[in-house]
Amino acid sequence: MRKQKIYLDTSVISHLDAPDAPEKMANTRELWKLLKAGVYDIVLSSVVFDEINLCPVSKRIYLTKCLDDIRYEVAVIDEEAVRVAEKFIDFGILKAKSLEDCHHIAAALVSGCDIITSWNFKHIVNAQTIRGVRIISASEGFKDIIICPPTMLIGGDINDE
Repeated sequence: MRKQKIYLDTSVISHLDAPDAPEKMANTRELWKLLKAGVYDIVLSSVVFDEINLCPVSKRIYLTKCLDDIRYEVAVIDEEAVRVAEKFIDFGILKAKSLEDCHHIAAALVSGCDIITSWNFKHIVNAQTIRGVRIISASEGFKDIIICPPTMLIGGDINDE
C-alpha cells in the first residue's frame, strides 16, 4: 500500500512548541514520531516557512530543528496554486484576509496530497471549508482530499481504509 501524502500547515508545526496548549502539543509530538518514522509522505509549502520565520527566534530555531528531523517536499505557490486559492475567496469559502490559509489548501491540492492536517479549526478544519474544498477540487479536476486535525492521523482512522 502506498503511503498517504499529507500536507502540514503551519499550525501543526507550531504546536510542537505550544506549552499553552499541552494536549495539542502532546498530540503533535506523537504525530511527529510517525513523520520521523516515514509513515507518511510530507508536503510543506513556502507559506509554512514564511510563517515560521515570523515566530520568535527561540521558537523558530526549535521548529527548524524539528523540520530537519523529517523528509518533506516543498510545494511552491505558483500561478496554479494562486488561481485555485483565489477560487476559495471568489466562492465565499474563505475571506480575503485568510489568503495564506487559501494558499495552504491550494498547495495541498496542486501537490496531489491525500490529506491536509491542521489545528486551524476557524479557517481550515471546519464544515464550510471542507465542503467548499470538495466542490472546488472536483470542479478543478483534483482528487478528493481529507481535511482533519492531527489527532485523526495518530489514531489510525485515515490509514485503516
